[in-house]
Order: sequence, then C-alpha cells, then structure tokens
Amino acid sequence: MSNTPTPRLDADALIDAVIDREGRYVNHPADRGGPTCWGITEAVARAQGYTGPMRSLSRSVAAAIYRRIYWLRPGFDRIAQRAPQIAAELFDTGVNMGTGTAVGFLQRALNALNRAARDYPDIAVDRAIGPRTLAALDGFLRARGKAGETVLLRAMEALQGERYIALAERRPSQEAFLYGWLANRIGQHG
Repeated sequence: MSNTPTPRLDADALIDAVIDREGRYVNHPADRGGPTCWGITEAVARAQGYTGPMRSLSRSVAAAIYRRIYWLRPGFDRIAQRAPQIAAELFDTGVNMGTGTAVGFLQRALNALNRAARDYPDIAVDRAIGPRTLAALDGFLRARGKAGETVLLRAMEALQGERYIALAERRPSQEAFLYGWLANRIGQHG
C-alpha cells in the first residue's frame, strides 16, 4: 500500500445519513420487514431490547443499533482502516440487505479480481470479515493501489444491483421499491 494516509471514515456521519434517508415510522404493506422506524425493523429493535412502540423509537436508540449491529459486529470498522469507500458501501448494503450479503459481495469481488490467485489466494465466501478476507483486501490494495478501491466498489455495486433486479423479478410486489433502491442505494456510499 502507498504511504499516503487513508482518509478517516466518520461512522457517525454514515449512520446519520442512513437514518435521514430511511426517515421516521413506515409500515408499507409490500415491505416484508414490517414496521420500521429510522430504518430499523421491529424484529431488529426487539432483538436489541427495545420494547416500546415502533413509532416511538428514538433516533439515538436507532443510531446505537446501527453502530452495534451494522458497523462493529460485522467488522466494517476494520475495513474502514484499509478502504473507507468499501466500508461505507458495506455498511449501506448491510443495512439494506443484511451484513452477510454485503460481505459476500466483497468476498466474491475480491475472488474475481485476484487475477486467478496471482495477487492473493481465493477466499471462502463465508459472509464474515475475518483474517483471510482482510488479507485478501490488503493484497488487492497492494496489487491495484488506491484506484483499485474504486474498481472494487463498482464490482460490489454491480452485484448489489443484480440482486435488486432479481428480487423484483422473483417477487413482483418488490417492484414498488426497485426504482428507489437503484436511485438511492447504488453509488450512495458516502
């Protein structure tokens, strides 16, 4: 990697942006997640100990849930130390599709971009950030430099876009959300 310092990623700013984008209470009939507030589903809120009405979920409680479940638990803070754009994309995709899906996109892209394992070994697509995924990311950045982060980001966004379209094709009720997903999620990584 180069000697240029990696810009710090402000996780609080990412969390605030997601909360702003998601908005207050919503209970859309086609949303399989059910009632949400600030983008936090009722199931996630309950699993995190919130017992009140979803309409009353405070922004600060939502922010704490985002930090704990969608930033620290999956290890996106460790990615941010190496590749801030990738960490921002992982966070946003993880909020929308699940952190395991987001990590799977990263792992698949790293495997496809390693030039037949010449730059670094293939890794298991186990949907978890661990030492091998971090080593592969380090190997990719060493081989491709800072500009490689943008290419890796595009590969992850391509996988994300394909998944949105496939979801809408499988479940026509999800077409209600497709335009917004493509407009507001692809390329909105911070």
